[in-house]
Amino acid sequence: MTTRTVGAGHGWKWLVQGVNVGRGNPRAVYGAIAILSALALLPSVLQLVLQQVLGLDAQAQLMVIGAVSLLSMVLYPLLIGGVLRVIDGVERGRPAKATDIFATFSAGAGAGRLMGFGVLMGVLYIATFYALISAFGEGVIEWYMEILAISQEMNAQGAPATPPELPLPPAGIGPLMALGLLFGLYFATVYAIGLGQVALGDRPVGGAFVDGLGGALKNVLPVIVVGVLAMAGGFVLMIVFAMVATMITVVAGLLHPALAALLVLPLYLLLLLALYIVMFGVMYAMWRDICGDPLAPDAQAPGGNGGGSIEL
Repeated sequence: MTTRTVGAGHGWKWLVQGVNVGRGNPRAVYGAIAILSALALLPSVLQLVLQQVLGLDAQAQLMVIGAVSLLSMVLYPLLIGGVLRVIDGVERGRPAKATDIFATFSAGAGAGRLMGFGVLMGVLYIATFYALISAFGEGVIEWYMEILAISQEMNAQGAPATPPELPLPPAGIGPLMALGLLFGLYFATVYAIGLGQVALGDRPVGGAFVDGLGGALKNVLPVIVVGVLAMAGGFVLMIVFAMVATMITVVAGLLHPALAALLVLPLYLLLLLALYIVMFGVMYAMWRDICGDPLAPDAQAPGGNGGGSIEL
């Protein structure tokens, strides 16, 4: 199976389709993504619980983060593959429900290939991170450990009257972050195309990985377009969310401090869900245009292949 090259305008088209994804069966698509979002929060909750109960130091926190990351590397591709299959079913007019996200865990559903692809990409992430840190990250690990230690001390003792003086970041952190952003965008595209090939194209791990590498290189322009648009839109969305959350906090805080957190938390979770919906919608649209079979005109779900309006 070969990959296709699409024009730069597809970057905008992918974003529109990401916003509109699931309109043919929102209960199935949004429900599946909500399940994945809830499961994605579990590692952070687990880390917080362990931190509060065991009082982990900075070294132990890194070990917990590493262990959770390894577990996620194996399990999350199954869930993401399930979401992509739910979206594909809805876009093609087939019956689907939210719990179909777990169909990838059943026998004969390609679970081994999905996990294999996740592990392969995880190894690539780790190798690239190590190479970048070795070349440009002198002092970054030590600086990060200092930040973790200060954060742990503040959590244990409470917020001090005078905020602690944070260490200055090392000189090479600028180039490191810029390269990390570029590699991150490229690998995210490789992951989207490759995992789509495994979950929807029934490709073996090696073939899907090659498709991801080649498809990402062939479509640098639309990937940059969707990346820039997504970052700009996300920045605006975060500003709006911060303003609304601040107003809610101020008003609710006049009644009771806990009321503010009670009102802001659901708002945060809704924002997180919306971002996940758009992200997986873009991921599916990207795979379909670069590798997948086009939808038949009579099988298109509303909003599935159009680019005229943005609704959520």
